[in-house]
Amino acid sequence: MSLSHFRITRFQFARDRIIGDSQVRADDVNVAALELVSESGEVGLGFIQTLFNPLPDQTEIEAVFEHEVWPTLNGHKAIALVHRVNRPRGGNQRGYTLPFHEAVQVALWDLAAKEAGLPLHVLLGSRRNRVKAYASGLDFHLDDDAFVTLFSHAASLGYSAFKIKVGHRDFDRDLRRLGLLKTCVPAGSKIMIDPNEAWNSKEALMKLVAIRDAGHDLLWVEDPILRHDHEGLRTLRHAVTWTQINSGEYLDQQGKRLLLEAHAADILNVHGQVTDVMRIGWLAAELGIPVSIGNTFLEVGVHMAVALPEVEWLEYSFQNFDHLVDQPIEIRDGYAYAPDRPGHGLVLSEKARAEWMRPKRLARSELGTAPENPRLPKKK
Repeated sequence: MSLSHFRITRFQFARDRIIGDSQVRADDVNVAALELVSESGEVGLGFIQTLFNPLPDQTEIEAVFEHEVWPTLNGHKAIALVHRVNRPRGGNQRGYTLPFHEAVQVALWDLAAKEAGLPLHVLLGSRRNRVKAYASGLDFHLDDDAFVTLFSHAASLGYSAFKIKVGHRDFDRDLRRLGLLKTCVPAGSKIMIDPNEAWNSKEALMKLVAIRDAGHDLLWVEDPILRHDHEGLRTLRHAVTWTQINSGEYLDQQGKRLLLEAHAADILNVHGQVTDVMRIGWLAAELGIPVSIGNTFLEVGVHMAVALPEVEWLEYSFQNFDHLVDQPIEIRDGYAYAPDRPGHGLVLSEKARAEWMRPKRLARSELGTAPENPRLPKKK
């Protein structure tokens, strides 16, 4: 069935903790649900998200979407659109005014899979239904007590791999956090670190040597230096033989391809744009390069994770988004499970639409209490 109309629902609410890294921080959520509706009444759901600045009012989001995006979707079949290739030339090579790209891809794939009567991961070619999940704290701005509380809780849930944020101006603080992590997770756990490009190539080498000499084994270091410094990333790959270089998070599909062609990463990091992830994932498989799935909204990336042969890990960061959908992705004993429901399995909660819809932009002081996060212990 062809697409007939769309709905956009704007949300804005407080986070239950400050998240961030060596470069940024955020304590609120700015997101809008995009629902693409076919003539049959089936709905494809995606989410439009900004991390650091509120989205405009809902009427403005709708107007921009209707002008920039809807003419390319209206009257077309989702299953055809997900495979369409455009010519990225001249003025056509530009982004949308608002971050619609991922939301459109996710919503179209959700709708295409529903109309095929298949879970999305099955439509993508999966041979399994679960992938190992690692606990990621987004913890740079937490104090030490909150840091220990978060990772102790993650360990109690059965996670066996943990990623922390580093890249502090005081390197001793990075070393102290790695030491604190050891006190609250099981011996033998897999440990990853993420400086978020805080270092240069030589600095990264010196600090990774110091981390090793301090007795910390690392599964990988993520984005240690600037994303386009292919020479520096290659140098690190060859010099740091005791861990792996994970990169690609900040790159678009073309940038990821250039990273692979430059042999500048041991592991390619991808996120939630289904079409882009599958395309670059196929290339990574051809080159024998492992892929990791970074944070994806409501963990929709589990579908790509179980469909691509080179994926071992999916990131989970305990963000308070679960109330937005009727049934979140199941994560149990350190594994994320791909739903067996048609589509990606996430349906917008009507309760959330009624209680948390914010058509007008609010000031941070107007957001009130954060929605409860059922995957974290209740705050006393």
